[in-house]
Amino acid sequence: MVTKQLLKDLPEDADLRRADSLAREIFSDVANKWAFLIIEALGERTLRFSELRNEVEGVSHKMLTQNLRILERNGLVDRKVYPTVPPRVEYTLTEPGRALRATVDAICGWTHQYLGHIEDARRHFDA
Repeated sequence: MVTKQLLKDLPEDADLRRADSLAREIFSDVANKWAFLIIEALGERTLRFSELRNEVEGVSHKMLTQNLRILERNGLVDRKVYPTVPPRVEYTLTEPGRALRATVDAICGWTHQYLGHIEDARRHFDA
C-alpha cells in the first residue's frame, strides 16, 4: 500500500486509505471482475455491445451495462453511438483505459502463473 511519505505531496483525494477519497472510489470502480474482463476483452479493439457480451462469458446484460457506464464515467472507455435504426453503439478503450489494461494484463499473467499454487492452498485450507 502507499505510505504516508509517498502521499505527502499529493491531494487527500489520492489517498486510498481514506474512505472519502476519490482514489478509493476509482479503485472500487475498476477493481472488480467485470471491469477487468471488459478491459481485457476490449484490448486494442472496438466492439459493439453484443460482441463484448459474447467475449465476456457469464456477464449479464445489466452488469455489462453498469460496468460500461462506470468505465465511461471514469474516462476509461469511449462510447460511440451511430444514428442508425436500431442505434449502433461501439466501445473502445481510451488512452487511460489502455494504460490500465497493462495492469490488468499483469494481473491476468499473475493469475495464470500462480493458479496451481492457489488451487493447492485452497485444497489444503478446505481439508
